[in-house]
Amino acid sequence: MKIIVKGENVLNVPNAISLYRLLVFPVILFMALTNRESTYVVLLCISLVSDALDGSIARRFNLQTKFGAALDNLADICTYAMAVLGLFVFKWTEIEPHALILYIFFSLFIISYIVAFARFGKIPGLHLYSAVSAGYVQSIFFFVLFVFGFYSGFYYLAIGWGVVAYTEKILVLLRLDDIKRGVKGLYWLMKEQKAN
Repeated sequence: MKIIVKGENVLNVPNAISLYRLLVFPVILFMALTNRESTYVVLLCISLVSDALDGSIARRFNLQTKFGAALDNLADICTYAMAVLGLFVFKWTEIEPHALILYIFFSLFIISYIVAFARFGKIPGLHLYSAVSAGYVQSIFFFVLFVFGFYSGFYYLAIGWGVVAYTEKILVLLRLDDIKRGVKGLYWLMKEQKAN
């Protein structure tokens, strides 16, 4: 069975994984708001692991689509929003003394979406190397935090790399004429633009 959206077959495994993350989002939210930490942690960890899987599968089996990139991005926002909510609900005592870098990260995250909407009127489906690697590091950080506990060095690595990634994303968005797949990062974009 094929489902075609704008010339793309969107019925594939990576999109199904991203859809799962969207559908489980309200359940994770409910678990956090009702203080059910153990169920919250299990569902969040499944979402974080599946976040690493969908993109890897899409790239490995050449199943990348514009629809899938947008779906994955929306699922990422929901998954990471739930992880951040968990920081405030379950782990704020450990995080609060180190919150400044987290606020910087949030600011850059929000600015990147403002820039994308102002320039292109849509959610940026970019998967820059820095953002993908930051997502993996942050997923591992959240997993370790909720399963084993807080390690300040790992926290600064995960959030600091996110600061670098979103700074790069903002700079890339400011240089692009349109949001497109396959942009590796600012260095490669500048190299490509210089060659043209």
